[in-house]
Amino acid sequence: MNALDVLRYPLWFVELLAGGKSFKNNGIIGSRALNARGLHVRRMELAERMADFRRSRLAHLLDAEDRAFFSRNGYVLKNNVLPDQVFERVQEEIETTRFRSREMKQGGTVTRFIPLPPSVLKEVPGLRQAVNLPAFQGGLRYVAGVNADPIVFLHCVLTNPADDKRDPQTFFHSDTFQPTAKAWLFLKDVSLEDGPFNYVPGSHRLTRARREWEYKQSLVAASHPNKLHAAGSFRATIEDLDKMGLPEPVALAVPANTLVVADTHGFHARGRSQRPSSRLGLYGSLRKSAYMPFSVPDPLMLPGLKGRQAELYVALEDLKARRQGKPPALMDIGEVKALDPAVR
Repeated sequence: MNALDVLRYPLWFVELLAGGKSFKNNGIIGSRALNARGLHVRRMELAERMADFRRSRLAHLLDAEDRAFFSRNGYVLKNNVLPDQVFERVQEEIETTRFRSREMKQGGTVTRFIPLPPSVLKEVPGLRQAVNLPAFQGGLRYVAGVNADPIVFLHCVLTNPADDKRDPQTFFHSDTFQPTAKAWLFLKDVSLEDGPFNYVPGSHRLTRARREWEYKQSLVAASHPNKLHAAGSFRATIEDLDKMGLPEPVALAVPANTLVVADTHGFHARGRSQRPSSRLGLYGSLRKSAYMPFSVPDPLMLPGLKGRQAELYVALEDLKARRQGKPPALMDIGEVKALDPAVR
């Protein structure tokens, strides 16, 4: 430990309490000595208990059948969620509308992110109805265990298997130590050849075997050669999953107009596509404080802020990139149609 580390301790402690996850960049979270005494697994235990309690108070947001399915499997699956007339309108809007877009490239995969703030949604009423769909909003809030405003994008994954650079999202991983929610309302059919979302059923729960695996990872994560693993998004091999007693992953090849909401604390991966493909959907994500016993009021739901998380997020990412003197991870590509070929 050096003098600079001593000065960083107050910030590290705040990050610890606020739900920080990086083992590499936080000397407390990544401390081998503290994790040998159970710091990491106890954070997980507390976060799971608090999420379960908050979900019990948000049960009205999800049907009983969906809650039971989620409890067993860690995700919700609903077909034909948009009424036919709304779905047809959405199809027309994505075929004809040019949106201000961002792109991120990971390996041979380009992911297009299209923010959908109120100023955009007022021009596309079908998408506005989709964003505000109770199953989409309620599913995210229930799974995350917080009644808050999610970040929402129109989201297109463009894959090219000819590019042999492996997309890091195609390795099974857990996003973070705490329950968190991601949702996809798929707007086009997704086949097995397209590389669908894969989820390991039941992996959202902290079983004894999962706890032991997490404990071992916590002792070495700070110096792990995989930077995403070191940042707290643990990667797991098929052998790891088998040793944890988990079932085979489920590949969610689904028809258009299907909603998937998953707790991405559970192990999941993007399937490897067998052909050039595009996977289009409405994407939402929601994660708040790991340790709050109650869902507190969300300031981002105030007038003028509600629905603008994606817009604010990309603005902050641009500012951070300028300060660091490097290109932003989400590059502005101007206005394109949702299914246009990748720019990056």
